[in-house]
Amino acid sequence: MPHTATSTAASRTGGQILVQQLIVHGVQQLFCVPGESYLAVLDALHDANIAVTVCRQEGGAAMMAEAQGKLTGRPGICFVTRGPGVTNASAGIHIAHQDSTPLIVFVGQVARGALGREAFQELDYGAVFGTMAKWVVQIDDARRVPELVSRAFHVATSGRPGPVVVALPEDMLTDAVQVADALPYSVPETYPGAPALQALAARLQAAERPVVIL
Repeated sequence: MPHTATSTAASRTGGQILVQQLIVHGVQQLFCVPGESYLAVLDALHDANIAVTVCRQEGGAAMMAEAQGKLTGRPGICFVTRGPGVTNASAGIHIAHQDSTPLIVFVGQVARGALGREAFQELDYGAVFGTMAKWVVQIDDARRVPELVSRAFHVATSGRPGPVVVALPEDMLTDAVQVADALPYSVPETYPGAPALQALAARLQAAERPVVIL
């Protein structure tokens, strides 16, 4: 059945909206090291139909998610907390970049009012992961969660696949807003793709005097 966007009549927290987007995009399992910076997401995962694998160290969680992405071709999903948590996960992000593996790492961020004060283990994720990930984004408005999570899935899987880092300010995750879900992501096929090349091969085989201009 085609996906129907959730009605905007009911308010949901940013954490609830985020978990619903994971379900919309077909996520069945994720890997994490729980942290207080994204408690709203953990609360929303409690009754969600997603298997949550809790790991002891962020590097292991990121590498498990990377391995899943490599095996399935769908983005592996990892949640880690800020500062030392995400720097521990950097090894898995680097592997995904080197091996062209679709991976999305969601990382907690300090509250928006505390940004720029180097408090509570704050990091500038764009500066830290800008050369290691295909895209780094911080979601500052809960109403943009569906849009930006959808883009994260598209970026991680399009062209040369790779890792995406999504920062989640902790107060954004508790904001209650009204917004519709995004549509499920789809991987765009490059053109000419395999069907077009197969058709060309059939035409060349049938041609008596083929000429190809490249």
